[in-house]
Amino acid sequence: MYLVQSFFITLLIMNTLTIFDFKKQSNTSDWKIVDDVVMGGKSNGSFYLDTNGNGVFEGNVSLENNGGFSSVKYQFEQLKVSKYKKIILRVKGDGKKYQLRFKPDKYHQFAYTTRFQTTKDWQSIEILFSELESTYRGRKLNYPNFPGQELEEIGFLFGNKKNENFKLLIDKIEIE
Repeated sequence: MYLVQSFFITLLIMNTLTIFDFKKQSNTSDWKIVDDVVMGGKSNGSFYLDTNGNGVFEGNVSLENNGGFSSVKYQFEQLKVSKYKKIILRVKGDGKKYQLRFKPDKYHQFAYTTRFQTTKDWQSIEILFSELESTYRGRKLNYPNFPGQELEEIGFLFGNKKNENFKLLIDKIEIE
């Protein structure tokens, strides 16, 4: 019985790929903030590790000068993801909605996105790749949803059309 359980646990582990597992010693230098200042806005976000080793994406969104968003993105060596079907986020939020963003390659002109609701407690959020819609600058495009073949960039965006602070703690990002 123990051998059978070990086999299935090993299969489960082999079918999960960790994109990023935050620890106190994690190198977060490849996580980059992109705020609406690129378009003249006044929002400001930051990304850092807290004392517990969680990734923290926080800041303030301002609607001044037609602004309204802050984002963070992480680029990595392109992964073949066709054998995976969903992403699993372990996060703790502030009760607000965030946008998850995927790009098959860093030069892709548009992103595949969906929004998810946070709570003020740690939660695991599972999102099917097929739920990621093609969008460009906040507008849905008439293209198919994420094809789930390659992945080279993942990100989070906050912008709820209000002047407000935000804070998202990230423990782990996996695909399964």
